[in-house]
Amino acid sequence: MTVTENALHAALAPPASRIRLVVSDMDGTLLTPEKQVTHRTLAAVQALKEAGIPLCLVSSRPPGGIEMYFDVLGLHTPYGALNGGTILNADRTVRSQLALDPGAVQDTLDMLKVHDLDAWLFRGHEWLVDNATGAYVEPERKTVRIEPQIVSSFAGSLSGIGKITGSSADYDAVARQEAEIGMLLEGRASVARSSQWFLDITPLDANKGNAVRELAAFYGIDPSEVACIGDMDNDVPMFKVAGLSIAMGQASDRVASQAHFTTAANTDEGWAKAIESLVLPRAVSLNDQAGSPSGSQSASKPVSRPAAPSGTSGSA
Repeated sequence: MTVTENALHAALAPPASRIRLVVSDMDGTLLTPEKQVTHRTLAAVQALKEAGIPLCLVSSRPPGGIEMYFDVLGLHTPYGALNGGTILNADRTVRSQLALDPGAVQDTLDMLKVHDLDAWLFRGHEWLVDNATGAYVEPERKTVRIEPQIVSSFAGSLSGIGKITGSSADYDAVARQEAEIGMLLEGRASVARSSQWFLDITPLDANKGNAVRELAAFYGIDPSEVACIGDMDNDVPMFKVAGLSIAMGQASDRVASQAHFTTAANTDEGWAKAIESLVLPRAVSLNDQAGSPSGSQSASKPVSRPAAPSGTSGSA
């Protein structure tokens, strides 16, 4: 880590000793690089249930891309799609929904076009694409199991947009646009990479931090009793409000510096290890308002940070 990153880490408030809710990112975190859920992860999910700790998912994915994992995970909890811009109930009905100002949508589209990034628009359950042959369209279709709606132009589709994604195989270009579009839309939108190849632009309050606050309020607890796990820049807002924040092993030093602990990578059971060693020792059931964490504090030492393996950074 750089001096600045070390300073950021040193300035963090102490990690919470009581956890009543877990909010997790999906790609690069809960899921393997192959978008699978391991047996050890399933066991950790079950252990959370037995401890009385709900698990909620918050992702840059559209709703359908999250819901496709509910059966295998056995989840019946509210969740946040489009980086938290849309919060849905356990029955998959919309709880709250935010949209970008049409002017911000047009400004973003103009910038992405100038810098040769493909643009996708998300509105409710719609995924609008104007370049069907874009490099990431087919992989994304397979990942989230949603068919894109191919349009000749985005004109007339600027209202009600919950997320814009810019994509490119030029990772440096994506990073530059995170900074440039972030400056252009300052005060109007949230701008953050959800992977090296995806840049997400969402309504100003549509970030994972606000999703954590809303999910905590749903359960009647304070965000300081929430543990959050993620791996990318768009996970940092939830790190900032959570009582316990955990970065995946393949996260950049910049992301890891803003989390209390770093677990192993998503190629090495990092999510399950974090639940086992960092969350469960602090677990206090939602039904136990006066309880104390189970296990000893010695069980919650940080997992050592491995070298980041190549090719494991997921999309949100």
